[in-house]
Amino acid sequence: MGETKDNDAYEEELLDYEEEDEKAPDSVGAKVNGEAVKKGYVGIHSSGFRDFLLKPELLRAIVDSGFEHPSEVQHECIPQAILGMDVICQAKSGMGKTAVFVLSTLQQIEPVAGQVAALVLCHTRELAYQICHEFERFSTYIPEIKVAVFYGGVNIKIHKDLLKNECPHIVVGTPGRILALARDKDLSLRNVRHFILDECDKMLESLDMRRDVQEIFKMTPHDKQVMMFSATLSKEIRPVCKKFMQDPMEIYVDDEAKLTLHGLVQHYIKLTELEKNRKLNDLLDALDFNQVVIFVKSVNRAAELNKLLVECNFPSICIHSGMSQEERLTRYKGFKEGHKRILVATDLVGRGIDIERVNIVINYDMPDSADTYLHRVGRAGRFGTKGLAITFVSSASDSDVLNQVQERFEVDIKELPEQIDTSTYMPS
Repeated sequence: MGETKDNDAYEEELLDYEEEDEKAPDSVGAKVNGEAVKKGYVGIHSSGFRDFLLKPELLRAIVDSGFEHPSEVQHECIPQAILGMDVICQAKSGMGKTAVFVLSTLQQIEPVAGQVAALVLCHTRELAYQICHEFERFSTYIPEIKVAVFYGGVNIKIHKDLLKNECPHIVVGTPGRILALARDKDLSLRNVRHFILDECDKMLESLDMRRDVQEIFKMTPHDKQVMMFSATLSKEIRPVCKKFMQDPMEIYVDDEAKLTLHGLVQHYIKLTELEKNRKLNDLLDALDFNQVVIFVKSVNRAAELNKLLVECNFPSICIHSGMSQEERLTRYKGFKEGHKRILVATDLVGRGIDIERVNIVINYDMPDSADTYLHRVGRAGRFGTKGLAITFVSSASDSDVLNQVQERFEVDIKELPEQIDTSTYMPS
């Protein structure tokens, strides 16, 4: 998996990612400052990506992807990012943050054979894989730029050989594997000009991962561009991010109410642990959906619930951290391509993973925090499309988390009604 070019089979994999993002110009700015945008928004940005004065090769790839208008986050970040400024950006799920660093890095890179110019770190293998595909997609017309992805679970010798024989200009990976390759001197970070952390809070909150990130950071030149992105950046973690940067441009959606997802219908169901399976069965029978993701709290529960659904003849598949990397990617790809319509998953899939046919998320087990809730339900209704999130509440602590969600994001989550109007969560 280190060699990305062998993956023609995966070509389709993430092709559809941001198409949805940019195709809906009216919903691109769906809400700015919490208010519905006047029609002028599209008017103002109608020349869109051309205004950023990007390389023609990049503009071609953007047009191929069906992009028309930059999202609010892209509008705010890209002009500064392509000038090499440090950027720290928090914006809700599905708003095209990935395209910000992919486009601004590709815009600036002058590829030199055998030199890694950009390093992107993220906390899960699936996300690394997806980001790598975004780079490949936008660099279609810049064939001289090579991208590769490195993560654990793959024989490190494959990665070492790839670095020796076909050194990429852009490296995407998880901190553990990148650090191992850099320590062994197989991966030289001497020429890195762009250092990017995606879902940075996840990497900096975990002290082990933060240590790895810091060690990798120290191996890169002092003079470089640093960019960090996440949907959730607590006040506590922001100063940690800034320690890596020099006078960064900061883009925060400070009003947390804005972080919840426009177009997403959210409900809860009060029930006992023993009633969950019956209820889930009923819901899957009653609801219209393209694809649905069901989140549970442990590997065991994921495997058990999936087994049960398959026995009940539901087209279900599960992904959890107990599987080999290869198995996870194969299943992820199968689900993304629509071979199965139901995915049972642990929080591994809760962040950054983008499958645009998903229009329902069910929290079979309550997430452990309001942040995790936001990331999970953000899998439905990407980029202003419609979606439905249903959460099972079966204990006092579940109710506490639900209350935190409502307070923090200023949403009123009501009990699921007997009848729910399909048009509220199904794209017409």
